[in-house]
Amino acid sequence: MKYHLQCMKCGERYDSSFKYQICKKCDSLLNVIYDEKKKFGYQKENSFWSYSEFFPDCNYKRFKAGGTNIIIADEDGLYLKVEVTNPTRSFKDRGSLIEINKAAEYGYKEVVCASTGNMAYSIAHYSKMFGIRAKVFVGKKANKDKEKLIIGTGDADLTEVNGDFTDAQKAAIDYSKEKGAFLTGDYCYRKEGQKTIIYEAMHDVRSADAIILPVGNATLLAGALEAIKYMKQSNAIKEVPKIIGVEAEGAKPLYTAFKSGKPVVREKVDTEADAIAVGFPTFGDESIKLLKELKGDIITVTDKEMEEEQGKFRKMYKIEAELGGVASVAAYRKLPQYGKTIAVITGGNI
Repeated sequence: MKYHLQCMKCGERYDSSFKYQICKKCDSLLNVIYDEKKKFGYQKENSFWSYSEFFPDCNYKRFKAGGTNIIIADEDGLYLKVEVTNPTRSFKDRGSLIEINKAAEYGYKEVVCASTGNMAYSIAHYSKMFGIRAKVFVGKKANKDKEKLIIGTGDADLTEVNGDFTDAQKAAIDYSKEKGAFLTGDYCYRKEGQKTIIYEAMHDVRSADAIILPVGNATLLAGALEAIKYMKQSNAIKEVPKIIGVEAEGAKPLYTAFKSGKPVVREKVDTEADAIAVGFPTFGDESIKLLKELKGDIITVTDKEMEEEQGKFRKMYKIEAELGGVASVAAYRKLPQYGKTIAVITGGNI
C-alpha cells in the first residue's frame, strides 16, 4: 500500500523515498502511515505473502517467511501459533524480510542491527540472500550459541558491547550514522511484517477471545495491537480479542509503566530468557497507549515458570522452544480462562 512515514515524537513527515527508520529531526521512531483506506480481508491462502497487499509499497523479492502452523493444544480452547518453523526458527523473519527488501530497494550495501540474538540471526540470513553485508551489535550477556549462528550462517560481522541490548542499540544507531549502513531492528518496517502473525492466526482461529504474546522490545506487541485495530475497523472481526503481553519478571519495564500509569523508563535486566531480556522497549509507550485503547493487559512470568513450561512443551509437542518463546504459555497458566486463546510461541533457538 502507498504510505508515508511520520515521527512518533515530533510529528515530522517523510515520504516513502526517505531511506531511514528514525527521524532526521529528533532521532525518534518513525511509524508507517498508509495513505490508502484499503479494507483488510482474509485471504484464501493463509501465508505471509498472501497479505503483501497490506505491506508498505516495495518491489519485494519473495523469500520464505511465515505461514506457520497452529497447533491445537491439549488444554481446551488453547491454540499455539508456533513460529519455530520460520527459516531462522523465530518470528523475527517476518520483519527482517520487509526490512531487507527496503534496504535493497534503497540501494544499501550494508545493514546494521542490535539484537539479543534472534533478530541478528534473521537479519544476517536475509542479508546474505540479498548480497548485502550485515553488521551486528549484541550485549555482553547475549546467547553465545546464537552468536555462532549469526556469524556462521549469515557471515555477519559481530561486535559485543559492554552493556545490555539498549547499549547495543545505541552502538548500532551510531554505526549507521558513521558508516552509512541501513539501520534495521525494532523499527517501523519490522512492525509491519510482524503483523502477519495476527492475520494468519486470526484466519485459523476465527473469533479468538484472547491472544498472548511474549514481549521484549514490544515491536510485536505494538504490531499485533495495530493489526487487530485495523481488522476491527475493516469489519473483518466482530469483537476485539484481549491482547496480553508477557514480560519476564526480571525484565519488566512495560509492566511497571502500564501498572503505574507512568512512561516507560529503562530498568535493569536479570533474566535467562535472552529473547525478551530488554530493559527499555523501543515500542513501549506506543504499546501501552494501544493496550489501554483496546483494553489489553501486561503480565509477568518468572524464569522458573518459563523453564518448567519449556520442559512440558518439549515433552508434549516434541518441539524445541526457547524460554522467551514459551512465555506466552507460562502466562496462560496464570490467566483467567478467556475462551479461545492463541498463545504465540515466538522462537526455538536454544
